Amino acid sequence: VQLQASGGGLVQAGGSLRLSCAASGRTFSSYVMGWFRQAPGKEREFVAAIKWSSGTTYYADSVKGRFTISRDNAKNTVYLQMNSLKPEDTAIYYCAAESSPFLKTYPGAYDYWGQGTQVTVSS
Repeated sequence: VQLQASGGGLVQAGGSLRLSCAASGRTFSSYVMGWFRQAPGKEREFVAAIKWSSGTTYYADSVKGRFTISRDNAKNTVYLQMNSLKPEDTAIYYCAAESSPFLKTYPGAYDYWGQGTQVTVSS
């Protein structure tokens, strides 16, 4: 199983970025896909998740209304559209996959991880 995250970069506060997570190696239709982030000196925290089969989504309160998670079945890719970015969104963003049918928000529940992509928001 491989998860390849991309799309990070440097953006000014108020700007937007779209992260992509290309999944390969198995069929992910029964999986939950998640995005997490980790800032320097902080623990990895949940950002958003989506059930691949139904499209049901869940967001951390800190990003609700600004970030949108989605998936493209044909491309086996999950996206995180990030709008109205703030300096506190600066972190390495990781995509992850878990095989249970229930949305979970803690990192230990996820079976597979991508390599991370850096997002830096300047003030």
